[in-house]
Amino acid sequence: MGDIAVPHGLAEAYEPSLFGTYSKKIGMWLFLLSDSLTFGALLFAYSYGRISNPQWPTPFHKESILNATVMTGCLLSSSLTMVLAVLAARRGDRSWTRNWILFTMLFGTAFVLLHALEWSKLIAQGMTPFKNPWAATVPQFGGTFFTLTGMHMLHVTIGVIYLGVVALRKKWLPTLLLLWLVAWWLTSPDNVFHIGVHVLLLGVVVSGMVLFLKPKDYDAHDVEIAGLYWHFVDLVWMFIFPLVYLMSTRVTG
Repeated sequence: MGDIAVPHGLAEAYEPSLFGTYSKKIGMWLFLLSDSLTFGALLFAYSYGRISNPQWPTPFHKESILNATVMTGCLLSSSLTMVLAVLAARRGDRSWTRNWILFTMLFGTAFVLLHALEWSKLIAQGMTPFKNPWAATVPQFGGTFFTLTGMHMLHVTIGVIYLGVVALRKKWLPTLLLLWLVAWWLTSPDNVFHIGVHVLLLGVVVSGMVLFLKPKDYDAHDVEIAGLYWHFVDLVWMFIFPLVYLMSTRVTG
């Protein structure tokens, strides 16, 4: 067999990517697939408890539903601004890409704050992961509620941190550190979120490692991948909102 001459200086030929897309996007889809299994299990557990127990409490009244509706509006608005950020990135408009991502982060932050307010009110009424004041025979209500909504709130917080890295890069680190200090100072030691705010500090550490070990200028592909994560978080809430809030509404009172 004769030797095959390979022209010198040509770029290496790579095997075509799976489904005609780039590897980072496939990686994000695989991560979201695995994450959907986690949320699917939590939603199933809550649904099973809700359907199988006629004494399942209905603690959410008009004010709670209004608050949850505003939270839903924040996430839907953030999905729109995230789409606009992706479109701006594809056009090469760096300024508006950053602006739309910042709007998305603002809506996400508003969602977390409103959710924290809802949690604080429920805890003040005597609800814990092991009991609730509305139905003593259904102690698992608190555990399933806090686990499901807490996991989603954590994902939204991580999403805000993620978008901050993409939009602001190293400039995001001092801002995030300041947010952690303010949140830690404003929450009293007996508040459930006093420990939870350390998620922001962990975000500073992880973001700093990513930005300093692999500094880069995030392009349209990176913005699109971040958008995939954000839209997934929004989609999960579209299941939580009717299942947890609308189906557990207290009609009177």
